Amino acid sequence: MPLRDDDPTVIGGYVLENRLGAGGMGVVYLARSASGRLVAIKLVHSQYRDDEEFRSRFRQEVAAARRVSGAFTTPVVDADPEADRPWMATSYVPGPTLSDLVREKGPLSGADIRGLALGLVEALRDIHRAGVVHRDLKPANVLMAEDGPRVIDFGISRAVDNLPLTVTGRVIGTPPFMSPEQLRSPRDVTAASDVFSLGSLLVYAASGHSPFKAESPYLAGYQVMFEAPKLDAVPEPVRSIAERCLDKDPDARPDLAELHRQFLELPTSSEARSAVAGPASMPLDRPTQDVPTFDRPTNDGRTDAGRADARTANDRPANDRPADDRPADGRRAKRRAKRQLILVGLGAALTVTALSAALLVYAAAEDSSTSSGGGAGADYRSVSLPQGWQPWRTPLRNDDGFPAEYVATGYREPGCLTDGTDLYCGGTGFVVTRVDAATGKMGWRYGTLPQTSHPIGVRDGLVYVYAEPDTTTRRLVALDTATGKQRWARPISASDPPYLYDGGILALAPDHRRLVAYNTAGDELWRTPVPDDVSCVPSVLGDDPYELCWKGREFLDTSPFTLVRLDPDGGTRQELAALPKKSLALGAVDGRPLFLAAETTEEVYQAGYERPYNAFLRVDPDTGKVTRIPLKRALRGSATLVDGVVYFVRTNGSVTAVSATSGKELWERATDMENLSAPAVSKARGEIYFANRFGRLLALDGGTGAELWRTDALDDPGDIAAEAPPRVLLVDDAIVAVAGDTALSVNPDEPESRPSASAAGD
Repeated sequence: MPLRDDDPTVIGGYVLENRLGAGGMGVVYLARSASGRLVAIKLVHSQYRDDEEFRSRFRQEVAAARRVSGAFTTPVVDADPEADRPWMATSYVPGPTLSDLVREKGPLSGADIRGLALGLVEALRDIHRAGVVHRDLKPANVLMAEDGPRVIDFGISRAVDNLPLTVTGRVIGTPPFMSPEQLRSPRDVTAASDVFSLGSLLVYAASGHSPFKAESPYLAGYQVMFEAPKLDAVPEPVRSIAERCLDKDPDARPDLAELHRQFLELPTSSEARSAVAGPASMPLDRPTQDVPTFDRPTNDGRTDAGRADARTANDRPANDRPADDRPADGRRAKRRAKRQLILVGLGAALTVTALSAALLVYAAAEDSSTSSGGGAGADYRSVSLPQGWQPWRTPLRNDDGFPAEYVATGYREPGCLTDGTDLYCGGTGFVVTRVDAATGKMGWRYGTLPQTSHPIGVRDGLVYVYAEPDTTTRRLVALDTATGKQRWARPISASDPPYLYDGGILALAPDHRRLVAYNTAGDELWRTPVPDDVSCVPSVLGDDPYELCWKGREFLDTSPFTLVRLDPDGGTRQELAALPKKSLALGAVDGRPLFLAAETTEEVYQAGYERPYNAFLRVDPDTGKVTRIPLKRALRGSATLVDGVVYFVRTNGSVTAVSATSGKELWERATDMENLSAPAVSKARGEIYFANRFGRLLALDGGTGAELWRTDALDDPGDIAAEAPPRVLLVDDAIVAVAGDTALSVNPDEPESRPSASAAGD
């Protein structure tokens, strides 16, 4: 890739020639030394230059990489971890990554898989001899050179004699390729953890997908810890070797010496594939959540890497925010077949002007969409704030000293919902709590273990949360918004979220064989059975109940699916339309369900990958007719539908507004503010608000996309700022943002007036 205008031209005396790639923590360039030697330089993103914890981790990466030498690793040539923007140069190895190779040419076999396996074992041998555990062995970190593989990127490795840098409860890595012990206790991993990752990587190379394939990193992490690996597409004898590597017990896994002997005996032809039941050419079912860390959740309404593509885009979706019909990602997967990330609430995009409606989608005229007003034609009004409002800042973290064994495995998703008066906040590490929207003061709390209670929706005086007594059981709990007292609880699927609709709440039963609707009193309204040999998950589009169904027991995001309308009064099913694989549900416009059509449907394990979408698919809810609305160009990023406009938000800060009715591009703005939240839209003021991971706030004109103002980052947004997805919502006109483990509220007319670091308290 050519250099961009804002890229440097020289780093540490090395002249940059091209971009090789970019991820959540930095950019990698191809550069040349004064003598003509080619090197690969990793340059840390500018937002981390003042993050001392990150600098410490980068110093550790440089030290670890320098300790390792061998034929199947890349030596460090030069580095400066103390530079204004830290960097490290390694020998340049031409060749694609394993993920690129498998995506382009399909699974490996015969001599290729044997050579890969032997090379990886030798690389791990050299790494472990240096006293280092890699901890991030994945397809994107294996370069496929002509003379054998190279293991790269020691960004989260750990030398056994180093002090751990990982904060309690924080997990960094790529879930489908992490070991159970790394998810459970990342500071205590041994070389056996890399053996587990090696097993996952070999399954990927031989079949085209991870043995723990899921549409979100959170589900993949759950599968790694509690479910058997999926090895059906892996030929023998690789399958048997990989199965031993993937034992949940580290002590039961083979060591590298034994693996080397077994890999030497692998066949050099592709005949072993005949041992696999089914066709030789297997689909590349890699999860769409292609993030290298738990950097972003899948939220409803967001299409970036790491989200189940066939869900309500009010998903990121993810997640992960309340709002106009977007669901939250976060399910537990007792049965892998049933997944969908379309929840309102923490997993849904916080993009509402009246969250009291929780799932309302505001219809726009056939093409009156003007990006929520704004510009000269906007009906601008003065600011309207909650009574007694003042700027506030409140920590959303556990200060009550829960025992260490109760700290979750790193799935940190703090966020808030609102009923238009108060906030209901929670997330892993913080139990559900009522927060005064005017002052930030905390009220009642619900839940005992912070990882088992999450707010998912609020309506009609009830806030709905999860209660998860164990890893296989989930209950939907309705709490009184005024007192926090439990009104009722019902068992639901441990892997699929419920959805509020006009008249009730729709959930999948624990056995996954029926959908059940409850009213606000917890009474069952109706139930609809799932047909035989079919998998279904609930959905709400607009404010109407639907289900998405597909044949078999595989994942929704790996198959075409059927949109089924459910009668709100009795649950009668009406099959409407067959939709293509990777279609993403955005919501509804004028009562008509709207989906995004993917330009490409391959699965990608690549940091920062954002799937391209090239059309809207509009479904008539009466006839099932599908109208394709082509986009002028393929667009990428998290997609959120608000008031008839779809906002595509890319990780680099680019925001594009598109009419949901015509597909016309309304405007595009390059904000250069990375890792933005889904938008919160004020139609009355004609403004659109965003937050980023470090507490910076941004306002754009709704009609033109012009920047109105931006704020500085918070002094200290908390330990999880680099990993937790930011969120923003409105209570009247007061902006409420969540960054890291901090919630804050500002006046859109005086955004810089905010307290520095005081907790509002209880």
